[in-house]
Amino acid sequence: MALKRMDNVGIVVEDLGVTIDFFRELGLELEGRATIEGEWAGRVTGLGDQHVEIAMMRTPDGHSRLELSRFLTPPAVEDHRNAPVNALGYLRVMFTVDDINDTLERLRKRGAQLVGDVVDYQDTYRLCYIRGPEGLLIGLAQELS
Repeated sequence: MALKRMDNVGIVVEDLGVTIDFFRELGLELEGRATIEGEWAGRVTGLGDQHVEIAMMRTPDGHSRLELSRFLTPPAVEDHRNAPVNALGYLRVMFTVDDINDTLERLRKRGAQLVGDVVDYQDTYRLCYIRGPEGLLIGLAQELS
């Protein structure tokens, strides 16, 4: 049996609305919102009785998604948002953009902060990391032609 695709990356947040607006500004589309609860959901996650608001965000090409989750019950228990780039575990999501400078300008209006510098890598990419809403670490890449 072969792997078909990566379906989505999940990110737990406190403010779902602000995070949706940020990723919309980046260029993702809101595919849908829902509330997930019930015994079946707790069996999947191992959390038991849970009540979660989710929003599914889709990249413009339709191939990648972010699942943003706000846990009402049980509450979130760990906080990785200020972890440095070399922290263990899942850390960041990277997006390819048309114009890194324009993207940074738009996202700064929504609170994004540049982590280091915008750098050129071997005349192939311009790259940077930003902190988005709630300190989420996001990579931006612009292909150089």
